[in-house]
Amino acid sequence: MPTQRVAAPVQASLGTIPSVPVKLPRKAPVFTDETHTQLVRRARKMHKVLTETYPDAHCELDFTTPLELLVATILSAQTTDVTVNKISPALFARYPDAKAYAEADREEMEAILKPTGFFRAKTNSLMKLGQALVDDYDGIVPAKLEELVKLPGTGRKTANVVLGNAFGVPGITVDTHFGRLVRRFGWTEETDPVKVEHIIGDLFPKKDWTMLSHRLIFHGRRRCHAKKPACGACPIAQWCPSYGTGPTDPELAAKLVKVPA
Repeated sequence: MPTQRVAAPVQASLGTIPSVPVKLPRKAPVFTDETHTQLVRRARKMHKVLTETYPDAHCELDFTTPLELLVATILSAQTTDVTVNKISPALFARYPDAKAYAEADREEMEAILKPTGFFRAKTNSLMKLGQALVDDYDGIVPAKLEELVKLPGTGRKTANVVLGNAFGVPGITVDTHFGRLVRRFGWTEETDPVKVEHIIGDLFPKKDWTMLSHRLIFHGRRRCHAKKPACGACPIAQWCPSYGTGPTDPELAAKLVKVPA
């Protein structure tokens, strides 16, 4: 079967978080009368600071081919990228192409996938994915959104991850971190992932979509946590209407900042 490869190897996870200036407001700023133009300017300013904060933001799933990234993204549901990265070397070595997934021994694959959770359903998805790629695409992962979303286990989020990181096609990845942050930032109140994707896409140039996704996901994993965000250590606090959701004391907040291993 033909094999696709990306141009460069995946980057390693960051071991530190760069120190950035943090200007903390006395209370949460209010943007209730904000025009669309003002929202665009505020959103882009926040993204600029996040770019400086996370200069090495990237996809944290390990992969070397579009197929590997597609598989890893499907497996990342209901588990962490760290867990997927632990099992992916054995998985990718055992199943190097779509045909191998289609013809896999179910029990053998389930044993490899067990640490990721829901391993029976994920095994079923990967075997069906392999068969669909063999039957409809000559074993090659398609590089178009409308084709990717037809594949088993592949929704818009997964498709955009693959497009942006394996094919260089800009896409917005609306995962739980991204959705939480854009609502906290006051960029949208929408909860439907597809609507969020289009609304946020309208605020930024298309060329920025993929990296915007990475930077917000990095920020969500490192500072803007779901239950207790590190507001007092947030470089974009002065533009965030949710400032104060978590501790605003710089010392307390600094303890909440998660540095990846």
